[in-house]
Amino acid sequence: MRERRPFVGGNWKMNTNAESASSLARGVVDACESIHSAVELAVFPPAPYLLTVSSIFRSRSTSTKIGAQNVFHQPDGAYTGEISVAMVSDCGCSHVLAGHSERRHVIGESDELINAKVRAIIAGGLTCVLCVGETLDQREAGQTDEVNQRQIRTGLADVGQREMEHIIIAYEPVWAIGTGKTATPEQAQATHKSIRGLIAELYTQEVADRVRIIYGGSVKPSNAASLFSQPDIDGGLIGGASLKVEDFGLIAKAAASE
Repeated sequence: MRERRPFVGGNWKMNTNAESASSLARGVVDACESIHSAVELAVFPPAPYLLTVSSIFRSRSTSTKIGAQNVFHQPDGAYTGEISVAMVSDCGCSHVLAGHSERRHVIGESDELINAKVRAIIAGGLTCVLCVGETLDQREAGQTDEVNQRQIRTGLADVGQREMEHIIIAYEPVWAIGTGKTATPEQAQATHKSIRGLIAELYTQEVADRVRIIYGGSVKPSNAASLFSQPDIDGGLIGGASLKVEDFGLIAKAAASE
């Protein structure tokens, strides 16, 4: 087993209802019960179902974590429709996503806003999964490393070395999210290695060796093992496949076996 404990997160996005979220939560517990010592697992339900899933996980005494898909960076105030770090923590969350491509490209969040969220998440005592990745046009223009470096440099601005213990980086090429396309293991590994090199430059090699860098982008049971076997890929952030208990369980087991 590699030194960095793999992390697999299931991002349910804007899917499920109260009944299906409950069923999915119970299914994840059953499917992954035997592998918690080898892999850290988390699910990211829609905000209305955080308490529901949290209650199920508590009743089943599972080690699977709960995460929020988004938060606002202010602690409270007149921000209609927003959710604070303290609120999601109150709901049982230990992890929060920041910078997911759908927040960047659909909602229009800037690198600077994402950095404010990253710092708020860490200040609130939670683990931040910072998502980065390039579009197809940017990849074809040879800008993959440039885009990722900009997003990481800005996203981690004013995040100290000790605080990096609460950061997971998710590399998610935008062109591979929900499209059925996946970066080859070699493509993904090259980008993960480049990101780890940047972390060493920004902090230290020791920090870079410890930080987990996970891959997201149409990960399926059929390609999970080949992706997770790469030396710098420490698990995955799973979208569509996380809505199917069997698929998510198989992906988690592939990460646990590395």
